[in-house]
Amino acid sequence: MDFKWSIIAEYLPFFLKGMLLTIGVSISGVLIGSIFGLLIALGKMSSIKLVRLPFIWYINFFRGTPLFVQLLLIHFGVVPLFMTPANPIVSTIVTLSLNSAAYVAEIFRGGIQSIDRGQTEAARSLGMSNFQTMRYIIIPQAVKRMIPPLGNEFIVLLKDSSLAAIIAAPELMYWGRAAVGQYMRVWEPYLAVAVIYLILTLSLTYLLNYMERKMATS
Repeated sequence: MDFKWSIIAEYLPFFLKGMLLTIGVSISGVLIGSIFGLLIALGKMSSIKLVRLPFIWYINFFRGTPLFVQLLLIHFGVVPLFMTPANPIVSTIVTLSLNSAAYVAEIFRGGIQSIDRGQTEAARSLGMSNFQTMRYIIIPQAVKRMIPPLGNEFIVLLKDSSLAAIIAAPELMYWGRAAVGQYMRVWEPYLAVAVIYLILTLSLTYLLNYMERKMATS
């Protein structure tokens, strides 16, 4: 096979620029998603059925429909209501955040509910409010247990961000498609993109494993 390294060399600055955007939208998505996810998790754990229902259906929708469909709906249907023309980077961040929130909500719910109920009762007996109990007793302990699944969610989000190429967000996959379109060659651009994604995900995996070991010994 005639592998042309010159294509990779020419597009390397664009791949690196796209990689930075990929990391940026993924971090934004997981941070915003974590904030919303915590609120959704608390809403889903409410003892009032009417309060729980909207949060349950939010999770069902975003976990039960493809991210690709969500991206198209938000980019062509929702974002144009607030800005014209729709910014693909904004659409990507919004979609990743809303999608991540549904998965993070279940991670938070599982982590919170895994803490022994006796600790909540002990905190309440000391005069702590529900908010104080959650902030000072439950969530700090639950976070340790949630690090691995939250890390996995970030890795999944990082890879799923490649779908943003379809709405012309100039992330990593976008430049891979641009190189293919210019040279009509598949191997060089897509292999370069795959290697960059692999480096990112392996680096994150190593970092998460390191954090788990540190927290386990602390």
